[in-house]
Amino acid sequence: MIITRHTLEILLISAGLLHLAITSAGFTMTVVLDWRRNLAPLSALTRHIIWTHGAFVLLTIVAFGVVSLTFAHELSSGSALARGVCAFIALFWGVRLSIQFFLFDARPFLANRLLAVGYHGLTFVFTYFTVIYALAALLTPRR
Repeated sequence: MIITRHTLEILLISAGLLHLAITSAGFTMTVVLDWRRNLAPLSALTRHIIWTHGAFVLLTIVAFGVVSLTFAHELSSGSALARGVCAFIALFWGVRLSIQFFLFDARPFLANRLLAVGYHGLTFVFTYFTVIYALAALLTPRR
C-alpha cells in the first residue's frame, strides 16, 4: 500500500477530531446505562473507583485527540517514537473493539434508532482508529 506522509497526516488529524467528538458518547453512556442508580448498591469506594476509571479513560481519549491534532506531522514521520505512540493507540482501540465484539452485549440498551445508530457509528470510528494508527505504526510513509 502506498500512502503519502501528507495523506497519513490528514488521516491522523481526522482521528484527532474524532477522538474529541466521541467524548460526548462517554457522557451519554453514563445516562443510558443509568450509572447513578446501577452503581448505588456498591460500596462508596467501588463507586469512586469506577467513576475514576471512567474519568481516566475519558482523559486518555482527549489526550489521544489533542496529541493527534497537535503532533500529526510528527506522528506521520515514521520515527521510532511516532511508531510507538501510534502502535499504543492502535492497540488501545483494537482491544476496545475486541471487548465490544466478544464481551459486550449492548442490544438490551439500544432501545431506539438513535442509540443503535450511535453505537454502530462508534464501532466504525473505533475501527477507523485501529486501522489508521496501525498504518501509522507499521508503514513508512512516502514523502
